[in-house]
Amino acid sequence: MPFAHESQLKSVASEQLTKTETIKLRNQHIGQACQLFYRSDPLKIVRGQGQYMFDEEGTRYLDCINNVAHVGHCHPEVVRAGALQMATISTNNRFLHDELVQCARTLTSKMPEPLSVCFFVNSGSEANDLALRLARNFTKRQDVITLDHAYHGHLQSVMEVSPYKFNQPGGETKPDYVHVAPCPDIYGGQFTDKMYPDADMGALYARPIEEICQRQLAKGHGHGVAAFIAESLQSCGGQILPPAGYFQAVYEAVRSAGGVCIADEVQVGFGRVGSHYWAFETQNVVPDIVCVAKPMGNGHPVGAVVTTPEIAQAFHATGVAYFNTYGGNPVSCAIANAVMRVIEQEGLQQNALVLGDYLLRECNRLKQDFECIGDVRGAGLFVGIELVRDRAERSPDKKAAHWVVNRMKQLHRVLVSSDGPNDNVIKLKPPMCFSRENADEFLLAFRECLTTLMQDRLTSATSSAAAVAATSGVIATAAETLANKTKLFERQDRLIKSV
Repeated sequence: MPFAHESQLKSVASEQLTKTETIKLRNQHIGQACQLFYRSDPLKIVRGQGQYMFDEEGTRYLDCINNVAHVGHCHPEVVRAGALQMATISTNNRFLHDELVQCARTLTSKMPEPLSVCFFVNSGSEANDLALRLARNFTKRQDVITLDHAYHGHLQSVMEVSPYKFNQPGGETKPDYVHVAPCPDIYGGQFTDKMYPDADMGALYARPIEEICQRQLAKGHGHGVAAFIAESLQSCGGQILPPAGYFQAVYEAVRSAGGVCIADEVQVGFGRVGSHYWAFETQNVVPDIVCVAKPMGNGHPVGAVVTTPEIAQAFHATGVAYFNTYGGNPVSCAIANAVMRVIEQEGLQQNALVLGDYLLRECNRLKQDFECIGDVRGAGLFVGIELVRDRAERSPDKKAAHWVVNRMKQLHRVLVSSDGPNDNVIKLKPPMCFSRENADEFLLAFRECLTTLMQDRLTSATSSAAAVAATSGVIATAAETLANKTKLFERQDRLIKSV
């Protein structure tokens, strides 16, 4: 079949409305709860290619945000697979189709035993909703344990287990059958490596979940828990990597209370962590249910729940059929199959490993030069840089994070975001085709932002110091401080030029 020529693509990507008209129509017809990136100066993106996005004026932006365009925006093989299948047939999974069964076979081949049965859905929210339904049916229990700051989607059932949402002003009250355990954040959480320098942090953070399980069991017959649900690496919570041994201890406690363990891989699956295909594998555990979505379709809405034959059979035994009109349709499955092929053919998991190590190493070097960086953490192309006002106190600096995000976009044309409970963590989760040159572009831009930020702080501090000196007679001390700071920034300017 014929595919679009470049002239056709340019026509599609051309501006149909002015940016002002687009904003006006959005304000009129799109719910105000649907928020924009860069709300004070939003981007109008009309085209994407690989790790780049382009606005209506043709300005190119380096995309360090988009974990959805997993193998790169508009990857030719993914586009071709979807277009061919759409031009042939798209129907529901009540008919036999090869793309569906091949997708299930490939997906389960990448999972550890006994995860071998698939249910196809349209999104991560749907996947997590179905996972909870499977868990509750299998265990005949209702209670769920979730983690503080977790986000599992926008459906009512998963909003109930998403403190990231229900703890916000105006959020709904947490149901009694939902139990929130501390986020295993050893830098800024309830238990830190600073407070407990010699402790087993995995065991320390697992203890609250063990206590929840014990309290539930003490209620008597029929109690316990239905499920523990957690992102394998917490994204909205601030790019959190659980300490070693954490999930092993938690899974043991949950299963001893009759529950099943759900791994939410919606943001971090399909090789993003580099060392493994799935992020839960970094903790040497095997979940009972795994939820996947976002990167699976490279921007096309497709997701899946993968579980054990035992849990799937218990669901079937209810006699209530599961049907999803679009889940597992041939177009979605053809696209997912193409995405998984591209990951293998282009070595994108290995690329994530190599580039992730490079980014972490270079960001830790930046940490040596800039006191405003409190922590650098990550795995593969999943990196968080926590900005602080005072490194010793680990006090979060939300204002600095927002300033950096906007400057990166406005001056350097590099798109990053901030998140975490204090919104002070700069997040990197770019398309997996991200290159060494892209990493260097980010690092140079980020260094300039931090240098400017520190210079602004110096100017402010110097002005305050001068006022105090004028009234206290210690002008000499202030001058000495200024001279030392000036030397520091001269050194940083040289470092910028050397990158």
